[in-house]
Amino acid sequence: MIHVTNLHKRFGDLEVLKGIDLAVNKGEVVVVIGPSGSGKTTLLRTLNLLEEPEKGEITIGNQSINFDEKLTKKKKVQFRKQTGMVFQSHNLFPHLTALENVMEGPVTVQKIPKDKAKKQATTILEKVGLGNKLDVYPHQLSGGQQQRVGIARALATGVEVMLFDEPTSALDPELVGDVLDVMKELADEGMTMVVVTHEMSFAQEAADKVIFMDEGTIIEQGTPDQVFTFTKMERTNQFLNRLR
Repeated sequence: MIHVTNLHKRFGDLEVLKGIDLAVNKGEVVVVIGPSGSGKTTLLRTLNLLEEPEKGEITIGNQSINFDEKLTKKKKVQFRKQTGMVFQSHNLFPHLTALENVMEGPVTVQKIPKDKAKKQATTILEKVGLGNKLDVYPHQLSGGQQQRVGIARALATGVEVMLFDEPTSALDPELVGDVLDVMKELADEGMTMVVVTHEMSFAQEAADKVIFMDEGTIIEQGTPDQVFTFTKMERTNQFLNRLR
């Protein structure tokens, strides 16, 4: 489903990704952990081309991009259509209701008729537990509810891969559970997901694979049990001990 080969990304003199290789199978949930500045978010952002690497190759589904070659705008748009991304901040349109926020992409980008988009958006909002908040504006929603609208908005375009960048980091602790429950439900339904998070309980319960990154490289990867219980690398163990 996702194949990343020898991916390099730098910001000025700082090399943030140093030859990343990664494989994610269809329906897999991969959780990326690591200290701040390790390259986790940059890796996630390269998967939908919010950041363009200088070198390497990314394949998602049947589309591949080799960054040694010139990337056209058309190619970039087509590639991005395969992924939906949920950020730390909710990024909702404040002047649109929850329903209208979720309808926006299908209507504006995919040119889906409004009646069809409305029905689809209603179904998705019900799925994330917000069927009673269709006509509510973002400022009237809690942070957790806003984040669930963000998830619904990403799902509405029918993407094959969901990317989550610390989706609960900006939430009050009591609101985290509702968002994680929605993510676990997506995982149970077979959605391919790559998740950057510090929620180790989610990684242990929902991940098929856990990746530990540090200083722009993948230090260790394996099942949650392999990484959390039978850690092989001392650097991984140091990080986990700090969390504990």
